[in-house]
Amino acid sequence: MDLTGKYVVITGVSRGIGNALVHQFLAKGCIVGGMGLTDPKLDHPNFYFYETDIRKSENVQRSFRSFLTMSANRIDVLVNNAGLGYFGKVEDYSDEQIAQMFEANVYGTLYTCREAVPVMKTQQGGHIVNIASTAALEGYPEVSVYCATKHAVKAISESMYKELRDFAVKVTCVYPGSVKTDFFRNVDSIEPHDYMLMPEDVATMIIQATEMPANFHQVNLEVRPLQPKGPKK
Repeated sequence: MDLTGKYVVITGVSRGIGNALVHQFLAKGCIVGGMGLTDPKLDHPNFYFYETDIRKSENVQRSFRSFLTMSANRIDVLVNNAGLGYFGKVEDYSDEQIAQMFEANVYGTLYTCREAVPVMKTQQGGHIVNIASTAALEGYPEVSVYCATKHAVKAISESMYKELRDFAVKVTCVYPGSVKTDFFRNVDSIEPHDYMLMPEDVATMIIQATEMPANFHQVNLEVRPLQPKGPKK
């Protein structure tokens, strides 16, 4: 797909992969609607920020209404990037932490897809990218709830791609390993470092997936750091 002039919605745009995606889609000539809690303060004529708490369906609906008014009812790409995670033993999670992770990672993905899918089906085309994690592919100790939410994103994505392919709508699920972002702000034992994946590189991979020919569908994209702890000495 030629991205020039395409309408793109991205969640979680204030930092990390989401922010890198905004810059790269804009560089391709897209019109980008960014949804999140914090305005990235990006001064670009083709960038529109919509303050959105994706955990709340009414917030998501309001932001999509505003975006669709601006785009004349068109969405070419939706990237579900927003999410959060807490680390800890299963018995130590609070009710609030469990709820926050499911509301942001699972409900938020469902709320945005529910808004975008009817539009894409009507226009007979579009691409939805759900960013999960390698935690969607296997369980890790002390991230049981986060793993559960990302396994749900994987299941949602696999069902959606089979539902939507006959409408020429692609669904791609992305499984990044550790990325150098502030995701680990709630984890005292992990400091982001340069052997992690760079958010800009993950964003580039996603951009490339959306640029592939119409009949080329990348359903799953798994990417990990080659040497996550650095070279052996």
